[in-house]
Amino acid sequence: MKILVVIPLNEEEKEKLKSKMPEAEYIFISVEEISEELVKSADIIIGNVPSQYIKGTKKLKWLQLNSAGTDGYCEAGVIPKGAYLTNATGAYGLAISEHMLGLVFEIKKKLNLYYRNQMEHMWKDEGNVTSIEGSTTLVVGLGDIGGDFARKMKALGSYTIGVKRTKGQKPEYIDELYTMEDLNDLLPKADVVALSLPGTKETYHLFNKDKFNLMKKSSIIINVGRGNCICTEDLCDALENGIISGAGLDVTEPEPLPSQHRLWDVPGVIITPHISGFFHLPETLRRIVSISIENLEHFKKHEPLKNIVDFNTGYRMKNK
Repeated sequence: MKILVVIPLNEEEKEKLKSKMPEAEYIFISVEEISEELVKSADIIIGNVPSQYIKGTKKLKWLQLNSAGTDGYCEAGVIPKGAYLTNATGAYGLAISEHMLGLVFEIKKKLNLYYRNQMEHMWKDEGNVTSIEGSTTLVVGLGDIGGDFARKMKALGSYTIGVKRTKGQKPEYIDELYTMEDLNDLLPKADVVALSLPGTKETYHLFNKDKFNLMKKSSIIINVGRGNCICTEDLCDALENGIISGAGLDVTEPEPLPSQHRLWDVPGVIITPHISGFFHLPETLRRIVSISIENLEHFKKHEPLKNIVDFNTGYRMKNK
């Protein structure tokens, strides 16, 4: 059994991982050093490798992603029949929800404008701001990330409305819970609309001019899921025409965003280059490593793996 590990582990974590299946051959390597030949020789892969390298492999039995998103890995013919695909759901909620909160504060308190003024050495009052307390937050995508963000907004005094793909039990930090069919009716109520959705056929350009026209003029939208959940041109039009007041984007379409793209200069937008997750917060990597070690133990014991992905939806399967 050959196990290819492409996430950065310290020596203690390497030993703990190897202890779960000591008879296996382990290859610890950086993403930059990966080759297609090496990928195709592995029985187990821990970490994201190029999906095109996997396609056609006969050996792979399980791929543990270091991402929550599964873009490219669920396409037909990538993961061999009978092999498992698991993601890192549960690792990113802390880091990304705090980033989302930072974007909300920056927009609502006009900190982006004051920073611009600071760079120009300009002492200028930018006028009225808005508050999180007493606001209504609509969280579209109530997984690990969306749930953590909703909990934080609730703690700050916002009324929270959650939207999930399927019906389920309402968490205590959500005041009202709905499914996607109710989205259009909910948008006019929201001051903050937060998206933490995967990139699927169902979410592609989910937010377009029709959705923006339903939102309050004072509302803001936050997106940390996939850039193609928002039609970029429609968002630019909505911001330029005052249909909505602001957008905080850690993901864009296209991505990377070309230097000459109009989105950079649209009023009310804050852009970060898809960095809210990854390993920028060390705790995120520690959580990914923990999931990987736990799952290797399950694999060895022929027990159900954590975070198994449904190839039809790209989402993690619900625990039975």
